[in-house]
Amino acid sequence: MTPHHIPILVQPILDSLLPAERILDGTVGAGGHSAALLEAGGGALIGLDRDPQALALARERLAPFGARAQIIHSSYADMRQVVRAQGWDAVDAMLLDLGASSMQFDTAERGFSFRVDAPLDMRFDPTSEDATAADIVNTWDEDDLANIFYRYGEEPHGRRLARAVVRARPLMTTGALAAAIEHAAPRRPGDKIHPATRVFQALRIAVNDELGVIERVLPEAIELLAPGGRFAVISFHSLEDRIVKDAFRLASTDCICPPRAPICICGHVATTRILTKKPLIADESETAANPRSRSAKLRIVEKLSS
Repeated sequence: MTPHHIPILVQPILDSLLPAERILDGTVGAGGHSAALLEAGGGALIGLDRDPQALALARERLAPFGARAQIIHSSYADMRQVVRAQGWDAVDAMLLDLGASSMQFDTAERGFSFRVDAPLDMRFDPTSEDATAADIVNTWDEDDLANIFYRYGEEPHGRRLARAVVRARPLMTTGALAAAIEHAAPRRPGDKIHPATRVFQALRIAVNDELGVIERVLPEAIELLAPGGRFAVISFHSLEDRIVKDAFRLASTDCICPPRAPICICGHVATTRILTKKPLIADESETAANPRSRSAKLRIVEKLSS
């Protein structure tokens, strides 16, 4: 594996998820976490990913494990169907490593980064017929663009930048979009990031419906766990982490009635317990070796027996 494909928070994941006979890696990527889990004694593993480029690397990395590792081209949104098609009724350990990978950012033609001029794509699965970033940039109206820039990119000048994008159309490459945004963005004293950074994040999230998929999948993933099974999620920005935190809290709470309700009428019953009161983060040695790990947060829950 190249230095760009270093798996993050490996030891906490091994300590939390193993032992486990049936493991699901819903974002197998280049196979680093999956290989570590199998090398450390995991039984059998199903690895999913939407990205054909990542799957090719994962199959090569996990080939020594033979039939113990089944690598499948699929979104983790379809995990229930995939797992059951492989003959499993539940899983004992599950991992999701959210967001885009370093490999995707570093492959210029994928269009995730503006460091090199490339087509505006940003699809996790470039073989799909999903809308690309170019489709969104050149067809959505100003209000919709402003909304995603603000919501997904947390860009305070989303309206201004959306107006600039609409005026500069057509924009077909990462360089053209970055230049249009840079020209329109207000100067922020002390801001060390490129003014297009937040917009590119917002477009990537919108293209892949990242937050919507996470919201829909987390309850299904918890349901798929066997009693005593554990579920670990790595997130990289506050939008993802907030969804994971809220979903885990809800799954670990018995009653969700309003605080002043005289009796419980919701009937909600906790199905998990939280193992990480605060998210686990990389230590100094890991962040020095892999700067991408600085923003990683790991949250883990365990499925209750009843």
